[in-house]
Amino acid sequence: MDIQKLNSRLSSATPQEIISWALSVAKKPIITTNFSPYSASILHAVVTQKPTIEVVWVDTGYNTSQTYSYALRVIEQLQLNVHTYVPRQSAAFRNVQLGIPSVEDPKHTLFTEQVKLEPFRRAMNIHKPDVWFTNLRKGQTAFRDSIDVLSYSKDGVLKVSPFYNFSDAELDVYLSQHKLPNEFKYFDPTKQLANRECGLHI
Repeated sequence: MDIQKLNSRLSSATPQEIISWALSVAKKPIITTNFSPYSASILHAVVTQKPTIEVVWVDTGYNTSQTYSYALRVIEQLQLNVHTYVPRQSAAFRNVQLGIPSVEDPKHTLFTEQVKLEPFRRAMNIHKPDVWFTNLRKGQTAFRDSIDVLSYSKDGVLKVSPFYNFSDAELDVYLSQHKLPNEFKYFDPTKQLANRECGLHI
């Protein structure tokens, strides 16, 4: 698959057209979500075309109460086929062992492995997708600026970001048009800064 040619072809396509193309080549697609702001957009866009698609949620255990309420609302509204993966250690135990290390702390690597990377690898090993829908967008991090609508994960899974070229304002319009909720009180303990990469995509 020639990613550069496909990205050129899809550069002017709508999210719906991108999703339709990706589903046409997928044998086992998934969506990943963390129920961060604007997550409802990608979830709605994909499940509108494939209602039974498996939705993978790696719940770090450190989400805000608002995020959990938002997740429940979106899951119910869209009737999502959610598969939730959590760390093997409880947050209470980890708080005693590690706390929430700053990104400069050597313990941050172990923390990220425990709360995000290990559960994510476990999910991918179980679901074994060939196409992975994400809500990555240009302008979020330096790494995300370097990819495109289509990219490959380090394990060779085709990542599809239908809203890659959308701004927040354009997503606001999408959410409004489809009567979808949004929530900004969100916390990722592995990032701590909004413009820092989460670790799943590099």
